[in-house]
Amino acid sequence: MADRGIVYIVWGDQVQPALTRSRLSVEKIHPELPVHVEILRPESSLLDKSRMHRLTPFEETLFLDSDTVVLDRLDFGFEMAAQHGLAVSICECPWARRYGGLDGDVVEYNTGVIFFNQKSYHVFDAWDACGRDIDSSILFYQGTNVVRMPFNDQAGFAKAIIDTGFNPYVLPYNWNFRPMWHRTFWGPIKIWHDYSDPPAEVVAWTNNQANAGAIIQFGDLGAHRAGPSAATRG
Repeated sequence: MADRGIVYIVWGDQVQPALTRSRLSVEKIHPELPVHVEILRPESSLLDKSRMHRLTPFEETLFLDSDTVVLDRLDFGFEMAAQHGLAVSICECPWARRYGGLDGDVVEYNTGVIFFNQKSYHVFDAWDACGRDIDSSILFYQGTNVVRMPFNDQAGFAKAIIDTGFNPYVLPYNWNFRPMWHRTFWGPIKIWHDYSDPPAEVVAWTNNQANAGAIIQFGDLGAHRAGPSAATRG
């Protein structure tokens, strides 16, 4: 078993362009890391992501959704997972009670970027055990109409964290940047998580801000544009 690597889980063929883009970004930033792509049956769904700990061939794993683009080195994420067993970012919507089966102030994490090792395998077992039983539907507005998303994998993950009492290492959202909702940021963006390509300005910004001697600055994505705002000094 390799010490460290990256895992993707895909089904169907519509994700292939995004997967290719993501893999190329990994090869550019982390050419030393092996990559494993687990191809599931076409009828599979988000709920099958909970089995990633059984599918990885690595001792230390980074799981990536296929619509991610790696923009900067990820060593720190692996290091934190090595210490804590699990390193993740809080979801852009942190309130897991948006799902039908959860309530209170349970925190939702985004499961598109997960660093993990064997210390947290029991969390994945709990996630897999509850993922299909919990009501993970979401009510949301589409214009003025209320519609329902029938299921989502992140409800089960949030429940598993609470049920096991596990304390993951929480990475800032630079490690799982969702441009549809995250409009501002400080410093380099580690992982861009969207089907849209990161604008050239974002890539240049990250390359600059990732330098050891760079002054960390505030960026404003705006209309798919990144750069120093008027408040560049914090």
